[in-house]
Amino acid sequence: MPPLTLTSAFARRARLAGLLYLVIILAGLGAELVLRGPLIDLTDAQRTAAAILEAPGRFRLAIAADLVMALCDAGLAIMLYLVFQPLAPGLALAAMVFRLIQTVLIAANLMTVQTAWLLLSGAPGPAEAPTLALVALDLHGHGYDLGLVFFGVSSLLTGALVWQSGLMAKVFGLGLAGAGLVYLVGSGLRFFAPELSAGFAPAYGLTILAESAFCLRLLWQPRPR
Repeated sequence: MPPLTLTSAFARRARLAGLLYLVIILAGLGAELVLRGPLIDLTDAQRTAAAILEAPGRFRLAIAADLVMALCDAGLAIMLYLVFQPLAPGLALAAMVFRLIQTVLIAANLMTVQTAWLLLSGAPGPAEAPTLALVALDLHGHGYDLGLVFFGVSSLLTGALVWQSGLMAKVFGLGLAGAGLVYLVGSGLRFFAPELSAGFAPAYGLTILAESAFCLRLLWQPRPR
């Protein structure tokens, strides 16, 4: 397959993809690590319920951030397809489809977070509402990891496209492929060996590094010759 050539159309699409990727990274990390994550303790339903009810705006803002992330992810899937379709149409299409499946799963999975909110904010709520809400929040985590299975495959395919493109250093392709493997292994552990998940968590640092580097490379495009 011939490498891509740098054109103004390619540069515009790549920059737009990079901008969408930047929003995804900021919204996704912000929702999970800054807004919602600190409120949740999966070992203590009452404490989690109290934390959420003390910061309802923060909890619901996390849902909004996740929704923005999903919308941008759908756009990014399409833009990356347009960027790499001239190189390998079949591979680019497969990467887009797997990413879109992930997007749909993660967006639909937000209903579990909304369920937790409805259980806790109902007046008067059932006595078991905190426990049921915690189950819903735990289910959200599993649903997110299910989406990451498909995202892991998409990342592997995108890594192959970047490797073959000839327009950026192959290390970006290796990074995306490595991130894809981390997502696949991490999700597999979540479902089939949860006792190992905590020990594997630091590996997700590679995904943040690889995706952030790819995002910045998309944003920075040299002038077409």
